[in-house]
Amino acid sequence: MMRVAYFSPLPPSKSGIADYSASLLEELKHRVEIKVFSDPAAKFEPSEFDVALYQIGNNFYHEAAYRAALRHPGVVVLHEANLHHLIAEITIKNGDWDAYVAECEYDGGRPALEYAERVRKLETGPDYEGVPMLRRILEASKALIVHSRYVERIVRERGFTGPVARIPHGAWLDEGDRMGYRTRLGLDHKTPLVGIFGHLKPYKRIDQALRAFRRAVRLIPEAKLILCGEPHPDLPVHSLIHALGLEEQVRVLGFTPIEDFVGYLSACDVVLNLRYPTVGETSGTALRALGLGKALIVSDVGALAELPDSVCWKAPVNDAEEDVLFEYLNTLLCRPDLRQKLGEQARRWVAQECSWSRVADLYAEFLEHVVSQKPIVTAEETTQPAARNPEAPATELWTSPEYLRSWAAPEAAQYLETHLARLEKTLAITPRGGSSDRVLEMGAYLQITPALQSKLGYGEVRGCYLGPAGRTDHRRVVSSEGEVFECDIDLFDAEHDPFPYPDGHFATVLCCELIEHLAEDPMFMMAEINRVLREGGHLVLTTPNIGSLRAIAAILQGFHPGFFPAYLRPARQGEETEARHNREYTPKEIHMLLTDAGFEVVKLETGPFRDEPRPELAWVKHLLDTYLLPADLRGDGIYAVGRKVGPVRNRYPSWLYSGGE
Repeated sequence: MMRVAYFSPLPPSKSGIADYSASLLEELKHRVEIKVFSDPAAKFEPSEFDVALYQIGNNFYHEAAYRAALRHPGVVVLHEANLHHLIAEITIKNGDWDAYVAECEYDGGRPALEYAERVRKLETGPDYEGVPMLRRILEASKALIVHSRYVERIVRERGFTGPVARIPHGAWLDEGDRMGYRTRLGLDHKTPLVGIFGHLKPYKRIDQALRAFRRAVRLIPEAKLILCGEPHPDLPVHSLIHALGLEEQVRVLGFTPIEDFVGYLSACDVVLNLRYPTVGETSGTALRALGLGKALIVSDVGALAELPDSVCWKAPVNDAEEDVLFEYLNTLLCRPDLRQKLGEQARRWVAQECSWSRVADLYAEFLEHVVSQKPIVTAEETTQPAARNPEAPATELWTSPEYLRSWAAPEAAQYLETHLARLEKTLAITPRGGSSDRVLEMGAYLQITPALQSKLGYGEVRGCYLGPAGRTDHRRVVSSEGEVFECDIDLFDAEHDPFPYPDGHFATVLCCELIEHLAEDPMFMMAEINRVLREGGHLVLTTPNIGSLRAIAAILQGFHPGFFPAYLRPARQGEETEARHNREYTPKEIHMLLTDAGFEVVKLETGPFRDEPRPELAWVKHLLDTYLLPADLRGDGIYAVGRKVGPVRNRYPSWLYSGGE
């Protein structure tokens, strides 16, 4: 595995790149062997690594990474096309004017030198925009990673001829406690709320935004605005709010920890992310807002201009800026339907293009190219590998549930009818196999098991069930049409016994309506499934949804939300009872479960669990819509497909285990 030295600030540093690195590292560490250097005093021995990776931003938190990048050339991630603030802070603020002046001359020649001498005499301020201070880092870099065409164009214009990869800025698909943070602000669910986030610097167009908001308040008097970020000395924001008469409508929250930062973002209806001038910076705040499904307004400049028109509204930075901002705010605050549509499109785009998993794949691929000196694939040619998606589902392989009914024994006919929609859905999401592929159905009742061979094409079908480890039952069943199916059913305890199969034995494993019954250690089962699946193999997992409309309705009416939480009365002779559910899951938890177990989630849906229409739950959907809470993934059953991409990541995740990591 490739060995990477990773230089970057990390939380709690007040740097957006620190949060970026924390999220990227969670994915990248599963693709490369990585050691992080965030402490300037840490000893670095280049011979121990294949490549060094430097996250470089335009503030003093990146001093150590910048100096290391100059001493030990590697791959530099430029988050913007200007480092003048960084250089000024590590020279001027340390009293080293000679070094500052020398850097200006090196980057911009004699005109920059003469201007820097005026800065030294305090006759003027630094020429931050005119002298980008890029020359030294570009000359020292083997390769570059950028987030936008804007920055890529600038570094080429500045003479960099080495490899450049344009990799999207990763984005977070957060949920956020919208109503919880509105309550903190003293707002109800209906109050229109606008937010501006991040360090409150002059170039973020806060003056223009507040003036446009003042005009919007005249039409929507109940509207509010929050400024969530650390004030900057060059922008007297409190004085500006007072001068505009907005003390009752605008609140400055100051710097907040990332959890609260996301919470206040989730509380907003509209987020403003404006900036001019720009040096090509990609806003992590904008990506967070898009991932939260917020209506986002950005400036139509630099990297922000490259965002798809379908995911945000773009305002010019000319004389029409204030008018456009006012019209945008007025429209979005008065039209919840438009806000919702824009946010839904944004969230879908983030999930498809900017997931941390995809970003980490592109990082690892580019670093491998740099180390091996293979030809570099351009950003336009770089797409997700076809193998990342399961093969075509089996939906078209039959047109009637009669095939499933033909395999049902008389005593199981009623169960089949009750669960028919779930069983059909399970087969529809199961990848097809070939004659050399093996599939394992866990908890096999033989309702859909024959179809795995006859309809989905698997060459070998095996089942397993709870029972004494080491025993195998051979089952032979005949359909009502005379079709014969045979398979072996291995008995063991999936929570405690090692599965009796070699590593990488199966192409697909079905774990359907099983995980909710486990009482002690579900990750043991997930780890064993990972082990017996081949690389790139698929896990089909279905389970009841504790976050469904039905479950929400049950809680609000005073009942238990689970599908089957009841304790079991001893069965009478000849009577069968279903095993109770020990823990039911939400779709988000299933996503985390698959990720922690070494799977990439390639499908996550909800749908029917039993064939029971529930039109009476429309009021719950209305309640969610009223409070702008997620209304998707609210079906009774969870249907997920994961693709094995590596070993188990977290054996005892803290969200599932007390004392976990």
